[in-house]
Amino acid sequence: MILAIVAFLATFLFLASIGILLFFPHSALMSRLGSVVANRSGRTGFFSRLLNMRASDSVRAILTPFENVLPRSREEISELQKRLIRAGYRKPSYVNMFNAGKVLVPLALAAFLTVTGTYRFGGPFFTYSVALGLGFLLPDFWLRNRTAKRQLKIRMGLPQALDLMVICTEAGLGLDQCMMRVAQEIKRSQPEIADEFSVVHLEQKAGHPRADALKNLAERTDVDSVRALINTLVQSDTFGTSIAKTLRVYSDTLRTQRRQQAEEQAAKTTVKLVFPLVVFIFPTLFIVVLGPAGISLMQYFDKFIRQIRG
Repeated sequence: MILAIVAFLATFLFLASIGILLFFPHSALMSRLGSVVANRSGRTGFFSRLLNMRASDSVRAILTPFENVLPRSREEISELQKRLIRAGYRKPSYVNMFNAGKVLVPLALAAFLTVTGTYRFGGPFFTYSVALGLGFLLPDFWLRNRTAKRQLKIRMGLPQALDLMVICTEAGLGLDQCMMRVAQEIKRSQPEIADEFSVVHLEQKAGHPRADALKNLAERTDVDSVRALINTLVQSDTFGTSIAKTLRVYSDTLRTQRRQQAEEQAAKTTVKLVFPLVVFIFPTLFIVVLGPAGISLMQYFDKFIRQIRG
């Protein structure tokens, strides 16, 4: 039992360390600490190099032997890169890290089963097959979950961003300057939308037309409301209609849709409550209501049978 707990903690700490290195970059304090150590020692030691090492470099050093294990085509890499971009991971190295994770997670689960000895309960072949298959699919489930959460945040924060865009356009700013200003204002409250607006601004600075940059925004987010907004903005820019009025109307439409979706979810609760009522509540009610009557009947029949036998 102690060996199983130690193996579980070791596996958890290994995966958690990789996650921390992936998603939490080194702070300025760690860099200053590394410089202080280097200055005091007079030479660049191992500890200072470890502190100054970037998170991406350290993770890449760990995952490099596992990156090319799975055969991949260009179409698969392109599709995976699109999925990672929709989840908010734009660096090309994340593709290799994800593929390495699809190899490391099954191996970690298999090692956990081997150390703990739990493979004996369902048979080695079946247990290892389930562990390897589940470990291979876990990164896909994680990526799908991250994408869904990011899309939900974009969908929920879009009306507020549109309200700020209406204010900026009515103040005299163009659409490009308006998106950049809104990205600066909502950087803390809505970092996902601010990030996407900043990418649109960078694409326009790189020479892409506004319509192409906006269509790339719709492709990156893969959110229906954003896609409809982009189509509306492109049509408004093409036909020369008022962008402020378009944004205001679309913002009101999004709020109306959100309220209707909430009402729809509230209306579905009565149907969803049928299953727990039938399975969990009704049997207990039957036991409470009919239980005493059943006990009385059993006692009556017991006395009746005794009288017959007597």
